[in-house]
Amino acid sequence: MPDVKIALATTRPRPEINVDHDMPLLLAALNEEGVKAVSVDWDDPEAAWEEFDLVVIRSTWDYTWRSVEFMEWVERVSSLTTLLNPPSVVRWSADKYYLSRLAEADVPVVRTHYIAPGTEPTLPASHEFVVKPAVGAGARYAARYQPADRDTALQQIRRMHDEGFTAMVQPYMTAIDSSGERALVFFDGTLLHAIRKNAVLAPNVPFDQRKVAHPGLEPWTPTQHEVEVARNALSVVPDGQRLFYARVDMVDDENGRPTVMELELVEPNLFLAVQPDSLPTVTRAIVDTAVRAGELKDRQVAESR
Repeated sequence: MPDVKIALATTRPRPEINVDHDMPLLLAALNEEGVKAVSVDWDDPEAAWEEFDLVVIRSTWDYTWRSVEFMEWVERVSSLTTLLNPPSVVRWSADKYYLSRLAEADVPVVRTHYIAPGTEPTLPASHEFVVKPAVGAGARYAARYQPADRDTALQQIRRMHDEGFTAMVQPYMTAIDSSGERALVFFDGTLLHAIRKNAVLAPNVPFDQRKVAHPGLEPWTPTQHEVEVARNALSVVPDGQRLFYARVDMVDDENGRPTVMELELVEPNLFLAVQPDSLPTVTRAIVDTAVRAGELKDRQVAESR
């Protein structure tokens, strides 16, 4: 095995950040393969990113409220070494406005209305709805409301606007309470596995209260229709052929048809503790990619001399 160094980008632990359960599994498996793999906080000022053959974004879970700083980091690191997912994918998918692009391509998505700062909010008057940020993760700043909760929802939107966030308003997909939310995980272009989880948002829970992002996790065998919807969604992603990892989160619509809720292409939880049989596949894909990236870097250095 060549001398290969891999960084798994994460963020420093603190109370508002979820625990990355994938990280210890990945680090142990990668180092058992004979490479040097370490976790590095993405905002560590002492990190020498150019020393790594490959940097894989794994759990940079505070990027949604530090998006400008994070995108600058993405550009800088990608200029020094190989970063996955690549910057073009990260830029496109960091803002959930991409849901409108999926809808334009006839991918079934949860109907979404965007309310940018300075825009007068319009809220549903006839059905339960969800308000959440267009740049967000882990159910942060997300809440569900009845039409009678209009004033409380408007307070949330004003708070988000004050912090520079565009708000998203979506119908609450009631089927999630019975059929749950499914996540299909792809790695290196192949469907890796899927999981099912329970609904995250409960009634009358304030938007700024911390929530369990992945309740009731269990393995899931996706239907052919779910796989087709997921692949159609990923086909819309710019530079989609360069996707190293991807997660497609979906729920059923009122007719029981799978509908995309989100694409997770920046820093998705892979749920390797729930689907441990996938760990060797992920490990091998990371190692092989790091070896190729290291060989390319060596050739470029040699050619520059």
